[in-house]
Amino acid sequence: MTPRLLTRLTLALALAAGAAFAQQSAPDVAFEARLKRLEADLRCLVCQNQTLADSNAPLAEDLRREVRTLALSGKSDAEIRTFLVARYGDFVLYDPPVKESTWLLWFGPFLLLGGGVVAWLAIVRRRRRQDASTDAGTPATSADATARARALLDEKSSG
Repeated sequence: MTPRLLTRLTLALALAAGAAFAQQSAPDVAFEARLKRLEADLRCLVCQNQTLADSNAPLAEDLRREVRTLALSGKSDAEIRTFLVARYGDFVLYDPPVKESTWLLWFGPFLLLGGGVVAWLAIVRRRRRQDASTDAGTPATSADATARARALLDEKSSG
């Protein structure tokens, strides 16, 4: 074999290996992107305000492994979500469906906000009434207040 032929064979083998690697990695990239989308749609059951993709909790790592195993076994995204909802409830979905069992998740914050507004308005109204009744019982001018104070002092000193 000539060195030139050896170089060409080596180059051909390297290109073939690179092409095989590129073909293998392309589905892996698509698979990883699919897993990331799924993990972004699922909630960490420990952190509660983080997606499965964002959480570092040990349970989140276990759930990510579970999602990967289910995906590798050929389950569709819908089947994986259905499996996790059956196991953990609608709370595992980062965007749970609106139904009777999730009303509190969807409308609870608005109910709390509305209750706070009602309580604030009640306090403001009560304070206004107290201020109005206090103002009605006080003398109208400082001259009247001074005259009344002198009258009280005169009564005490003469009595």
